[in-house]
Amino acid sequence: MNPFRDNGDLSPFRVFTREEWAALRADTPMTLTVDDLVKLQSSHDPISIEEVVAIYLPLSRLLSLYAAATQGLFKATQRFLLAEDGKVPYIIGLAGSVSAGKSTTARVLKALLSRWSNTPKVELITTDGFLYPNAVLQADGLMERKGFPESYDGTALIRFLSEIKAGKGQVQAPVYSHLVYDVVPNEYVTVDRPDILIVEGLNVLLPNRLPRDGKSIPFVSDFFDFSIYLDADEDQLERWYVERFMRLRETAFRDPRSFFSKYATLTDEEAVQTAKGIWHRINLPNLQENILPTRPRADLVLTKGASHRIERVALRKL
Repeated sequence: MNPFRDNGDLSPFRVFTREEWAALRADTPMTLTVDDLVKLQSSHDPISIEEVVAIYLPLSRLLSLYAAATQGLFKATQRFLLAEDGKVPYIIGLAGSVSAGKSTTARVLKALLSRWSNTPKVELITTDGFLYPNAVLQADGLMERKGFPESYDGTALIRFLSEIKAGKGQVQAPVYSHLVYDVVPNEYVTVDRPDILIVEGLNVLLPNRLPRDGKSIPFVSDFFDFSIYLDADEDQLERWYVERFMRLRETAFRDPRSFFSKYATLTDEEAVQTAKGIWHRINLPNLQENILPTRPRADLVLTKGASHRIERVALRKL
């Protein structure tokens, strides 16, 4: 069922087939090579040149237009307020389930958007760095809730985005290592007034509970100028997660430094059952309780088919 057509003309989204969306590329030139894609994609999330041409080139064109319009509005507002010239980054939020392919999507968008003349400086951060360290999660009994909203330092993330949106330079974000499955102590990535900042994470579109006293409590998504949700059926997401787990068992898990090195010696059957157990115990509940309910809040929903291809695009009407 297409969730964006349930209400007919009342839907806030305009829905495009893959072919309809691809036609919106117009004369946008292809600026990535096969070698570029090899460097950008994850081993578990294949992406082709044809996919970039059909889906991501039109999207980069749209985002470039949106960013330019926002830049123009900001300058007009600055003139009205008699304020000094400055630059406020255009922030794009990217949400979706574990194994949906967010990392590859974010990297491809970053590469494409940086090739537009009005947005040459594009940065990317993930919210993984804002997870509480494992020591804190263990002390609070939250290791099995890692990736759930309560496992993040929301105050630090809000502070980071607030400084970015205020035009502050040299803003630091903590670094996360997927190898050791933890935040890296005293290691940061510095974001210095980019034209566009892409913020990728599971729960970036999740709203806070509204306070009864009417006080202002900012959401992460309050700082976004545009938001994207990467969507797929639950059964496909589970299959992709298990496939990724099996590939990592033969690669990263074999590194003795890996948090998951204990899984490297499992038999194929044991590894599949372990991956499915993790999915149904942690990732699926997080998807159903926290991530999927935020899909209607996105400005754009990219829906994947079984082969990882985007089959449908839903764009929020202006």
